[in-house]
Amino acid sequence: MPNNSLLDQVVIVTGAAGGIGSAIARVFHQSGARMVLADYDHHSVSRLATSLDPSAERVIAIRYDASNPSDADAVVSACLAQFQCIDHVVPAAGIYDEKPVSTLTDADWRRTMSINLDGVFYICRRAIPHMRPGGTIVTIASGAAHQGCSPGGHYAASKGAVLALSRSLAKELAPAIRVNTVSPGTINTPMVEDLLRQNGDKFLDATPAGRVGSAEEVANVVAFLCSSASSYIVGEAIHVNGGYYMG
Repeated sequence: MPNNSLLDQVVIVTGAAGGIGSAIARVFHQSGARMVLADYDHHSVSRLATSLDPSAERVIAIRYDASNPSDADAVVSACLAQFQCIDHVVPAAGIYDEKPVSTLTDADWRRTMSINLDGVFYICRRAIPHMRPGGTIVTIASGAAHQGCSPGGHYAASKGAVLALSRSLAKELAPAIRVNTVSPGTINTPMVEDLLRQNGDKFLDATPAGRVGSAEEVANVVAFLCSSASSYIVGEAIHVNGGYYMG
């Protein structure tokens, strides 16, 4: 869904090699944005960047561990070196580990929080001082942030915290920078393949749209929230879930 208001805007996308992250990168590229694509899987994110922009003039890739604050510094530095500014930040890096709390280890909890929550703080904190007025931050939460999930309480907790952080940032940074959240439901990506194999029928029965969502449908909403078309939307969480959760 190309949107001319993103033409030549500079965007940082983390988790860009993932299912939703890569769809965001493709939609933004179609919209004319310039991007830094960051992901732990450097081979995959480099391949994506090259496929979008073989010249590496508009799109560059960097290896990035969301749990490492030094990597957030490196991403912001690379963006400034290449493009001299930042307009939009989309922290899409995240993990889902399907475990009940009864078997969850302290290390499991910390790993999920360090990537899903700490990573959002690290990249936003470092990017904000360099963002141009009129810029946006669009975080990726989850339906689990609003209604919990079982198994996966640690995942729901991390995404609920992302939602709270995003709304706090929205109040702190407006009107210069708008902050909003997208809360996807069950989206057809590699991260939820096992879940869909085991419980796909249950999700479909409870989803008025009657199908699983696509990563591109999430990406289109992210692009909308970064564009001037959403200029009076601040601190909102937009659900992309086919009606599975209405809140």
